[in-house]
Amino acid sequence: MWLIDSSIGRKVVMAVTGLALVLFLTFHASMNVVALFSAEGYNMICEFLGANWYALVATVGLAALMVLHFVFAIILTLQNKKARGTDSYAVTDKPEKVEWYSQNMLLLGFIICCGLILHLANFWYHMQWAEIMEKPIEFAGGQALTAADGYGWIVYTFHDAPMHVLYVCLYLVWFCAIWFHMNHGIWSAIQTFGWSGKIWHNRWQCISFIWSSVVILMFAIVVLKFAIWGDAPICG
Repeated sequence: MWLIDSSIGRKVVMAVTGLALVLFLTFHASMNVVALFSAEGYNMICEFLGANWYALVATVGLAALMVLHFVFAIILTLQNKKARGTDSYAVTDKPEKVEWYSQNMLLLGFIICCGLILHLANFWYHMQWAEIMEKPIEFAGGQALTAADGYGWIVYTFHDAPMHVLYVCLYLVWFCAIWFHMNHGIWSAIQTFGWSGKIWHNRWQCISFIWSSVVILMFAIVVLKFAIWGDAPICG
């Protein structure tokens, strides 16, 4: 199968899975912003995305996308290192001008995976997994939190938990790694599809920068708001 056997096919798999993950991150960031304005609204979304069959199917699909993306990233990195020495992963007409993060996407991917494990332990385990295992209520910091109380878990993780300062710092580092990965990945995927000519190359890089910056800022603002103010409103 050419998608697996050929270098171009592997890059296409990387591009498709990468853009699908970008869309998921955009949705996730937009969902998180709701928590800034309404605890009830955010928890309604969390309940909708709980242990329902469609949410579980989406979770399995998302996991498959991430595994494919990571596996093919390793394959391409090893392939490129064998073919070009120190050059790896970068997709560009002028490799000598590629930024450092374009040549270290696998390292960024490893940091992202570590952050993902932390995120799953802090939220997914206490929410969707708890609902699957029929553990509707858990006690965190003396509070009774339900599996659908995403707002409560945000407040606890970034403001009330004994290690909340460490969590905030680790999440911000994680967001930085995701930003670098997205900023390169979006325009690189477009170039893989052959949609980036001399004129549109710089435009796609600009779009990638803006898109990734907006998404990561949405994530970071939510973490910082709850780290500083907790459950209290920002103003008033």
